[in-house]
Amino acid sequence: MIAILAGVLAVSALDDDKNAALAAAEAELALSAEASAIKSDAATAESEANAETILLAAAPEPVLQLDAGSTTGTEAETALTGTLADAAHYASFHRTVADLRDAPIASADDLDAAMDRLSAYYGEDRLARAWVAYTALIAAQHPDFIDEVREAADFYGTDAAMEGLVNDPTYITSFSTAETAEQAVAGALESDADEIRDVAEQYRIAAYNLQNERWANVRAQDRQDRLTALETAGERDLDMNNAAVEAFQAQMDTGRAASQLFRTDTALVADASATTGAPALTLAVGQGQLSADENRVGRVLSVAALQSISDDPMATTQALEALMTDPTVERCLAWVRLDMQQCVAAGHFKYEDSFCIAEHALLDVSNCLSASNG
Repeated sequence: MIAILAGVLAVSALDDDKNAALAAAEAELALSAEASAIKSDAATAESEANAETILLAAAPEPVLQLDAGSTTGTEAETALTGTLADAAHYASFHRTVADLRDAPIASADDLDAAMDRLSAYYGEDRLARAWVAYTALIAAQHPDFIDEVREAADFYGTDAAMEGLVNDPTYITSFSTAETAEQAVAGALESDADEIRDVAEQYRIAAYNLQNERWANVRAQDRQDRLTALETAGERDLDMNNAAVEAFQAQMDTGRAASQLFRTDTALVADASATTGAPALTLAVGQGQLSADENRVGRVLSVAALQSISDDPMATTQALEALMTDPTVERCLAWVRLDMQQCVAAGHFKYEDSFCIAEHALLDVSNCLSASNG
């Protein structure tokens, strides 16, 4: 019995020794893990500190930001959105025409600049949308017309009225108060077209006078450059500037033709200071009322009417997109681009460029944008 008990005690002592060794090993492992964790945390902290140091080193120096009032012409344009931006393009186009009216035609660079400035507006549908947007602002200056539109929308419902305007642009011309707005739009378009024709005549005359200038009467070596410039005209930024944008913003509610925004002659200044609103048409004895394209002017009146009755921005945008696209004007301006390229390609002398500008970049465009049936 004593021997058995001694054996049991020996085994128990051995188990105790094993347990003690196991406990010691576990304790050592825990200490090792804790040490590793401490090292890992230290390494992470060091890594984060290094990263922060790198970021601080790479950070740029503070840059002074200009206030919103210090903008370029392009930045000023971006402050306008939607149809107002399109309307500003039309005003800027007439600013360009006004500049060319007073600009010299004394070098090849003068002719190239005129061609480039004008052709930029004929790319894509820029001018096709712009003239509709601008003249719609003129139509909107007639409160009796706008009131009748709103009364119709209240009676039939806004959705039904919008659908009628989009589906049939001539529908709006049947309104009893539409005639005054229609004549104001037609009068403004004809005033603008007349201004373009006047500048076209200057370049047509110059084409003959320049034949006596040596630089204009030698074979031009820039035909391919000119053709490339015309082909990529639609990709260039429009000739917007602060003067054009500011003139538009200051007078967009006056009902004045775009061509009058940049006129400085005494008669126009006196007229502008006397009244605001759409320019009245003056008819000579025996002269009939201006014959306007009903569909073309109706499209403009429909845009003005639509903007006066719709409170749904998304629905308004979709409807405006349909009305702002005038297929007739777009096709006309597409022919302008093609005829201009063919004219330049066929010419051999710089004085011929002056004729191309007069005939196609100006005169043809005035016909595209005219309100008259011809």
